[in-house]
Amino acid sequence: MRPVRSFASLALAATLVALAAAAPLPTAAQGAPRAAPGNVSGQVQEVIQSGAYTYLRLKTPSGEIWAAVTAVEVAQGQQVTVLNPMTMERFESKALKRSFDKILFGELADAKPRTAAATGPAAPTPGAGAGPRAAQEVHAAPGAAPAKPVARLPKAGGAEGRTVAEVTGGKAKLKDKTVAVRGQVVKVSLGILGKNWLHLQDGTGSAADGSNDLLVTTQGQPKIGDVVVARGKVRTDVTVGSGYTYAVMIEDATLGK
Repeated sequence: MRPVRSFASLALAATLVALAAAAPLPTAAQGAPRAAPGNVSGQVQEVIQSGAYTYLRLKTPSGEIWAAVTAVEVAQGQQVTVLNPMTMERFESKALKRSFDKILFGELADAKPRTAAATGPAAPTPGAGAGPRAAQEVHAAPGAAPAKPVARLPKAGGAEGRTVAEVTGGKAKLKDKTVAVRGQVVKVSLGILGKNWLHLQDGTGSAADGSNDLLVTTQGQPKIGDVVVARGKVRTDVTVGSGYTYAVMIEDATLGK
């Protein structure tokens, strides 16, 4: 069940690559995201803390580059590694009021997250009237993982009702079929090229093989900890550029209670 790389860590990167390949960005001012070749290590030359994100200017063997990661405690001169980075060209940060010719989006290895008091308000989430740059500003920073395992939840009712484990374990039979899954939202990434990306868990499946976690795309905007019923079509065995693979997801789901 587990893909070549960890499903949980690569699902978001895979979706960005898939979306970039499937449709052009709505504005020519910003380039499409693409996978960077492996992890990137470098020495921190400059640190800019901006709400829920930390921007780093890194000195790497191939030259200097900027990276944006979920808010972390990091010091100038520190050696860091950006995991599974995605490259965005001609990226405009509304929060910083500046543009980057090229910037990496990812997570730092062995990072110490900043406290809520230090990070301040979360980055803006694009509403109905938000433009494409607002959506890009809410980049690929995952929501926090649950503090403890999700308790077993009752399965969604009706003939379409499935548990997370039934979807992840029965993906071959469920491919392209509509299902309804009740789960607790454990991760959220909002406004990625017009969709919101959620991870649902319901207490079924195993963390060891990733069968306890289901990726969902939706226009809904739940919060981490919300229990929702996601109804949408099952997509399976999707392989995208640079070797990123994810096994199963629910696409374009509607969310209910």
